[in-house]
Amino acid sequence: MKKIILALSIFACNIQSNAQLDVVKTMNGLVSGTNNATGDIKIFRGIPFAAPPVGDLRWKAPQRAASWQGVKACDAFSASPMQNKPSPFMMYTAEYLIPEKPISEDCLYLNVWTAAKSSKEKRPVIVWIYGGGFVSGGSACAIYDGEQLAKKGVVFVSINYRVGVFGFLAHPDLTKTSGGKSSGNFALLDQVAALQWVKENIAAFGGDPGRITIAGQSAGAFSVNALMASPLAKGLFQRAIAESGGMFNVDGRALSLQAAEDNGVKFMQSVHATSIGEMRKMSAADLQKASGSFAASPVIDGYVLPASVYDIFSSAKQNDVPLLTGWNGDEGFPPQTVPTPEAYKTDAEKKYGSLAGEYLKAFPGSDEAEIKKSQFAYGRDNIFAWQNYTWAKMQSMHGKNKAYLYQFNHVAPAQEKWGAFHSSEICYALHTLHTWQLPFTDEDHMLEEVMSSYWVNFATTGNPNGKGLSNWEAFDPNQTQVMLLNTGKQSMQLIAARAELNFMDKYQDMLRKSK
Repeated sequence: MKKIILALSIFACNIQSNAQLDVVKTMNGLVSGTNNATGDIKIFRGIPFAAPPVGDLRWKAPQRAASWQGVKACDAFSASPMQNKPSPFMMYTAEYLIPEKPISEDCLYLNVWTAAKSSKEKRPVIVWIYGGGFVSGGSACAIYDGEQLAKKGVVFVSINYRVGVFGFLAHPDLTKTSGGKSSGNFALLDQVAALQWVKENIAAFGGDPGRITIAGQSAGAFSVNALMASPLAKGLFQRAIAESGGMFNVDGRALSLQAAEDNGVKFMQSVHATSIGEMRKMSAADLQKASGSFAASPVIDGYVLPASVYDIFSSAKQNDVPLLTGWNGDEGFPPQTVPTPEAYKTDAEKKYGSLAGEYLKAFPGSDEAEIKKSQFAYGRDNIFAWQNYTWAKMQSMHGKNKAYLYQFNHVAPAQEKWGAFHSSEICYALHTLHTWQLPFTDEDHMLEEVMSSYWVNFATTGNPNGKGLSNWEAFDPNQTQVMLLNTGKQSMQLIAARAELNFMDKYQDMLRKSK
């Protein structure tokens, strides 16, 4: 009898512990985490969501993580994916970079921040997908800290995925042995595996598996775009947030399977290997060193992406969920060379043909200064603004759920040289200004509060609006209004770059018709 009473007592203690989220039961085993400084947020770092993609699992779809006995201490970030050594450049200071160590192929882990007191709560969930041009990045960057959004009511999850040649190698031999699952999109398959883990396990952390928002910036936004288009991600999320990035242009980021496989054949030749088996035996460091010119990019492979993102949306086959998306005012890239006005006009006539006059009107070039400004604006619009504008338009026209479009124009203190640069909105949206070492003002913190509230409201209800916030109207293709996010009072305004975006609409239509 004493043994029975003791066993029941231990069982009751375990139940109480799990209810307080000191120990959480996942599908693979028990995990413990740490507390934040104030003790109101539970943090679990480095939870495996898939088996290490090493050895024979290199360049294979992620496999389920192995189960374990006892309680796994998840108290530190895992290794970041294989990539070059992180180093600050331009406006990207240490806060934007992963820790220098560890970096490893064994990287398929995720992190959870939650303020839930028990597994019975059903808080909305945000799953954050990092940027880095698909060649760098990781969930351990300081600016992706989830504590403050957890305090605002969401369960915040950040995930790792393979990048570079490890995440995007396509090859005819890989495609042949995939069982009809093609090759080249291992990074996106990692993201799908992470979402499947979240769907299965997040309730134990107080999250609602029926209210999952995928969110990302730059390559993370490209990833959200791909996931919204992929049939493999159907039902794994209910909302989408994409900051600066998408794949709607004909001459865009996604590669055809043939082009990706050709790149893979060239890469194999460059490392003097004759088979995938040989390359799987090579060190990750050697492969990384050899991958400098490798094109890491999503692939229209017929499996993860059955067709181009544009075609999927235009035929209303996307995962139809509410969308919040936008771009930053100054996120173009400085031109490497500036042509003379005569050469600029000649180049426009060669490239754009009958649309050259409209291009030169939208992106004028009467002198060197104007040309430089136009080149910068074209880079912003082509890679970011037009993508997110088109995404909102396509969702509004071909989906049942609404889209909300923004433009972030705020220039952070001491960043006047860079303006509202690419990635500068992240710390405001994720409420992580405390990680960025700049002389922020009360206005900065007010904007941080506003943006993070919009993001949390959207994750909660599919609508960013809430008490005390300026009204954010759903995107209307006939009005082309955008929510301007800046210090002071936020407001809906007509898109300033309408002429530029209209030109790009016509140019992309011309390219599609020519194919």
